[in-house]
Amino acid sequence: MAVLVKYRQSYALRGEDLASVSKRVLFLFSDTGGGHRSAFRAIQDAMEIRYGDAVAFDAVDVLRELHWPLNKQPELYPRVVNTSKTLWALMYHSFDGPRRAHWARSLIYRNNRRALRRIVTEHPADVVVCTHAVVANPAFRAFLTLARRPPFLTVVTDLVTTPSIWYDPRVDHCFVPTESAYRRGLRLGMPPQKMQITGLPVNPHFINAIISKEEARAEFGFDPGLPTVLIVAGIEGMSSIPKMVRALDARALGAQLVVVCGRNQALKQRLARRDWNNRHHLFGYVSNHREMPRIMAAADIIVTKAGPSTISEAAIVGLPMIISDCIPGQEEGNVQLVTENQAGVYLPKPEQAAQRIAAWLSEGPAALERRAANARRIAKPNAVWEIADAVWDWARKPKISRPQAST
Repeated sequence: MAVLVKYRQSYALRGEDLASVSKRVLFLFSDTGGGHRSAFRAIQDAMEIRYGDAVAFDAVDVLRELHWPLNKQPELYPRVVNTSKTLWALMYHSFDGPRRAHWARSLIYRNNRRALRRIVTEHPADVVVCTHAVVANPAFRAFLTLARRPPFLTVVTDLVTTPSIWYDPRVDHCFVPTESAYRRGLRLGMPPQKMQITGLPVNPHFINAIISKEEARAEFGFDPGLPTVLIVAGIEGMSSIPKMVRALDARALGAQLVVVCGRNQALKQRLARRDWNNRHHLFGYVSNHREMPRIMAAADIIVTKAGPSTISEAAIVGLPMIISDCIPGQEEGNVQLVTENQAGVYLPKPEQAAQRIAAWLSEGPAALERRAANARRIAKPNAVWEIADAVWDWARKPKISRPQAST
């Protein structure tokens, strides 16, 4: 097995005296899925590493501060996407497109302007960074009411199929993860100089925790000589995991299966009670800063849903991907990114996934390493540093004055 290359980043400050500098960064997000919080925390952690006490942070879950039904979206979103993909697809496409996005933005702002303006006044900042598409434009409009406002930046957290609601030509800067997201922005009127292709920000602590395959397997007590298939259930633990495990474990794989069940203790207990044919290791919730990168480093193949964060992390580690689930709309392009670059395949049926995994394992270590190299080619390990440094530069710029009305 090849030794995993660990990506490194210089943490040295950039030759300037930062002791007397104190800049405040305000992150706007919402917990409709874990990716929005993960993105801002990645940027925050990178800035803390880079600039230390020279920068302070504040964060607001904007949807929580708004009126019903928006304030219930953090609870409703996972229920809808996990139980009724058809309903979610209908909702997604109903609000996509420039005219419909404009209507949705205006409606949200008009119905929540007081709450949005309260956020503005209660959370002063030198720069604002938004990692959630729905709240970006309404929050930006609230900042436009200030006589002098901080720069407003957006970080697009969808990889390829980016909803049109992300793009507002008036914001000061927009970080996009892929060339496809950049081209989509151009078609929707974004000035090219306001967009920057960086990749999705992956937490620097995740990247720094990656170790070699041999070290990782020794740390967790995995068999050092057996290929390892990692099945990730997500934070809440996807209900489809038992079917995937059953399909895989029905085969004599000559491999060990590792299942991360997230917070779903019932899922972990259910899997612990089954009679296994293959060697296996079960985990509950694990830290994304330490255990998860090491578990990934120990693996040869990952089975996961098409979430942008997991895809980005798996690419950095160099894991060929079996995409087993996909949210209609914003995650469809993620599947395309993985498959077109031969970094993995999309197989939502457990039997098909198990058959493909068995075929990959039968090809031997050299073939697995070729697929791992394909995954690494779509990795963007420096994205978080590019964004963090750009946010710092924007934080040091003067506030932006509101244009005077013409007479």
